[in-house]
Amino acid sequence: MSKTLASKIKAEAVKQGFILAGITTPEKPPHITTYESWLDAGRHASMQYLDTERARTHRADPSLILPECESILVLAYPYPSHASPPPQAGEGIIASYAWNDDYHLTLKEKLHNIVTFIEAEIGHPVANRWYTDTGPILERDLAQRAGLGWAGKNTCIINPEVGSYFFLAEILLGIELPADPPFTSDHCGTCTRCIDACPTQAILPNHTLDANLCISYLTIENKGEIAEELRPKLGNLIFGCDICQDVCPWNRFAKPLNEYTIDPNPNLITELFLSPQEFNKKFKNNPVKRAKRRGYLRNVAIALGNEGDPTAIPALEKALKDIEPLVRDHARWALDRIKSKGEKC
Repeated sequence: MSKTLASKIKAEAVKQGFILAGITTPEKPPHITTYESWLDAGRHASMQYLDTERARTHRADPSLILPECESILVLAYPYPSHASPPPQAGEGIIASYAWNDDYHLTLKEKLHNIVTFIEAEIGHPVANRWYTDTGPILERDLAQRAGLGWAGKNTCIINPEVGSYFFLAEILLGIELPADPPFTSDHCGTCTRCIDACPTQAILPNHTLDANLCISYLTIENKGEIAEELRPKLGNLIFGCDICQDVCPWNRFAKPLNEYTIDPNPNLITELFLSPQEFNKKFKNNPVKRAKRRGYLRNVAIALGNEGDPTAIPALEKALKDIEPLVRDHARWALDRIKSKGEKC
C-alpha cells in the first residue's frame, strides 16, 4: 500500500505543477557539518537568522520540526529560464525566479492540496509541516537524498533532465513511505563555468558560496550599502543573478518557460522614479518587494552608474533628493562614475 500511495502522491504532485518529486527520511543530513563550517566562517553575511541555535539544531535533526515525521516529500517547481529577450541599453535585469508572483504565495496552495490529497487517500488527518525556502531544514541535502539531483558547484540542485531552474519545497509527513534512492553521482566533473563566470568570485571550491560576495545576496538580502569595490561588478543586475545557472551546460535541458507577469528588463530611469506607492503597487505580490524600495532603487542607481550613459544624469540628480539615504548615497556614486567616464573620454 505504501508504494502505491507514494506513486499516487507523486502523480498528484505532477498534477499540481511540480516537475520532480522524491521521498526521503528524516535522518540527520549528511552535509550538516559543511553547513555549520560555512556559518562559522561567516559566509552567511548578515543573514543571522541562519545562525540561531534553533536554526542549527533543527537543520541537524528534522524530527525536531515534526516529532511524528516518518517521511519527507521533496518537490521541485519550475520557474522561467532563457525566456526573456536580452536587455537593451538602459535596461536592468531581474532574476528569472522573480518574473512571476512570489513562490511563497503560489506554492502554498499547491502544498496544501497535496496534504489534502494524502489525507483523503488514507482516510484520516496526517501530521505534517511544509516549507518552501521558509523553514530550518537543509533543502538541498534533502533533495539530493530524495533523488532529485546533485548539488552543483554553484550550490544549485541540478537534475540531468531538467537542469536547475526550479524552486524546492518539502512536506514533512507523519506516515511511512518508501524512500527513493539518493542521487549519489556528481555530474559537474571538471567543469568550472559557473565559478569562472561569477563576476564577484563568490563561488567557493567546496560546492558552497560566500554570501558576502554573491550578487543575489547583495541585491536582495543585504539591506545596507554595497561595498564600492563590488558595485562595478554588478553590471545591470538589479535584483538577483542567474549567471551561474545561465552558463551551466546542464541547463540546456531546461524547458524554456516564457510566461511572466512583470517586465524582466525594465527601463532603469523609469524604475529610479518609482515612488513608494508605485513600488508597492508594482511589486505587490512579487519577490522584488523583498528588497524594499530603497534596496531596489539602490541597485538601479548602481546599474545606471555602470551603464555610464550621461542621459541618466538628470534622473540621478533627482535621486539625490530621495527620501531614502541609501538611494541618495548610491545615486551620488553613480553620478561620480558617469562623470569620471566622461572626463576620460
